[in-house]
Amino acid sequence: MATLWLVGMMGSGKTTVGRIVAERLGLPFHDTDEDVEEASGRTVAELFADGEEGFRDAEAEVVRSLAGERTVVACGGGVVLDEDNVDVLRDGGLVVWLDAPVDVLMARVGEGAGRPLLEGDPAAELARIAAERRERYEAAAHVRVDATHDDPGETAEEVIAAWTSWS
Repeated sequence: MATLWLVGMMGSGKTTVGRIVAERLGLPFHDTDEDVEEASGRTVAELFADGEEGFRDAEAEVVRSLAGERTVVACGGGVVLDEDNVDVLRDGGLVVWLDAPVDVLMARVGEGAGRPLLEGDPAAELARIAAERRERYEAAAHVRVDATHDDPGETAEEVIAAWTSWS
């Protein structure tokens, strides 16, 4: 069994595309942020208010619990910050990086409501985070998919093509 992991920046479409991919492939869908919230009974913003480390620990636990399941998983944008997570993702399935430039991401996240890492100046923070994480996404991913399509179904088709050729 293998997991289809979607990684990328906030606004890259991981959840939207992941739901489409899961539906088209007839697979279950998970979003690590949603699973963390469900397990903890707290929102991501509430968890971050107590410190990012606690959130990242909970995220890693969710990642480990899903590894090897035949499912589609939209990972939180920072999942690649933990090398152990990256090892779990790469060993347990196909890692697809949904890549989009900062201007596209910014248009999608707007003012960053509900996104704790974008407090203050959302555009500047998003650009900073994207620059910091780019190499990590590249190193973690087996495949890079262009996530700039206006229709998420097009991005989903590219993900499905990658999955089909890989599995």
